[in-house]
Amino acid sequence: MNLSYDTLEKKELIGLLIQQSEVLLQKEERIASLELSTLLLKTELDKIKRMLFGSKSERFVPEVNPQQAILPFEEEIKLIEEPVQQETIIYTRDKKKNSEHVPTGRMPLPKHLERVPIIIEPQEDVTGLKKIGEEITEELEYKPGQFYVNQYIRPKYVKPEGDGILIGSLPSRPIDKGIPGPGLLAQIIIDKFVDHLPLYRQTQRFERDGVRLAPSNLTEWIRATCNLMNPLYNILREQVLTASYLQADETPIRVLDRDKKGSTHRGYYWVYHSPLKRLVFFDYKEGRGREGPKELLENFIGFLQTDGYSVYNIFDTDTITLFNCMAHARRKFDEAKNNDQVRAEYVLKQMRELYAIEHKAKELAMDFEQRKELRQKESIPVLNELYSWFKDNITQVLPQSAIGTAIAYSLSRWDKLKIYTQNGKLEIDNNLVENSIRPVALGRKNYLFAGSHEGARRAAMIYSLMGSCKKNNIDPLTWLRDVIARLPDHKANQLHLLLPNNWAPLK
Repeated sequence: MNLSYDTLEKKELIGLLIQQSEVLLQKEERIASLELSTLLLKTELDKIKRMLFGSKSERFVPEVNPQQAILPFEEEIKLIEEPVQQETIIYTRDKKKNSEHVPTGRMPLPKHLERVPIIIEPQEDVTGLKKIGEEITEELEYKPGQFYVNQYIRPKYVKPEGDGILIGSLPSRPIDKGIPGPGLLAQIIIDKFVDHLPLYRQTQRFERDGVRLAPSNLTEWIRATCNLMNPLYNILREQVLTASYLQADETPIRVLDRDKKGSTHRGYYWVYHSPLKRLVFFDYKEGRGREGPKELLENFIGFLQTDGYSVYNIFDTDTITLFNCMAHARRKFDEAKNNDQVRAEYVLKQMRELYAIEHKAKELAMDFEQRKELRQKESIPVLNELYSWFKDNITQVLPQSAIGTAIAYSLSRWDKLKIYTQNGKLEIDNNLVENSIRPVALGRKNYLFAGSHEGARRAAMIYSLMGSCKKNNIDPLTWLRDVIARLPDHKANQLHLLLPNNWAPLK
């Protein structure tokens, strides 16, 4: 009887121990889950802090250890730089590269500015005195832009024998029967879309100059000007889509939704940049689905570089070579520095070497073939080393952690990230098209939203043309004023000559 009781007691004890073990296991799993959640929340908090308070720059400057050997790409950069000379005074110091005297005081005023002489003679009598020189003091002044009126005066003449009246013909004008001239229209558009000054603020400034204009007038003038420039916008679209290499990106824009009072619609600008033609094209769509780029790129043939957004995967075809942006992969590791500093900084150093090679090609003004040879020789070994490191480390980090996400992002896109090394005309990243999007981000902070879908499309036209001016280092106001004046009489088959990459001002 005691044996069976003892046996029963042991069984109960074993069962109790098993139950407690399961409870402990569940607690350990719960703790592990909470730790992972804490890590993910910390990563998100770091991101938010960077967005709100931190610098937006992703520039990585590694700490230099004096005992550490110089990296290969640092040696290459030093080959490009001028050698540092030395001179002995009382002590030895590095001599500045530029031997010219650098003024330490006030910078001189630009020589091209008009000088208005104001001669101030002494109050004393100078009769019979010999002038030995003069003291010149310069003062920088400013006078706001002034309105003026072009008054077209056309004398009227009566023909002989009462055969009608003779009068000169008015020149073609941007807005038929409208009062604004090309210069005023160009200034309004530049103020709004380049300098991000909303229309109601422009009207307030005009009123200070004694000219009262309603914001609705300016809105109608912009609409009419865009109608005038629409054929040029279509030519720009054709020119961009016939390029053999495009960079693509997208950015949101809020649009006033008249069907829903008090709310806005989230539309998107799909942006396409041709680095070879130096042209930018903004295409407004009401959504972020694949329908937008699918329709536009239906007949495109060549290389398409994107940020890895899955919508673009449909373009990996026989006629389109889809490849990705190294800057986006790098950004993941920059965000992972607070999660795993050692691993993140290792990758950032390797990527810094890749960008140093690109910098070297640019500094030496290499052509496409030379840049390809340089990449094959120097970039491919770095990429191979990175790939091996990714495969070795992917199993050693938490998949949902910031560093795990960064490694997985690069590994899943690795073949498309290194395609740039196969062709010298391709860029390592998509930064050129991202730079074109910046005016939209600044505009969102000032005028907040587009008044309608049609207004958003007009803005896309202006952003396209202004962005193309920037790519060609052309003053947008000078270009726009000239083009608005010429468009009414310009031949349709010569419109491409007005695009910023072909434009030449009238002599």
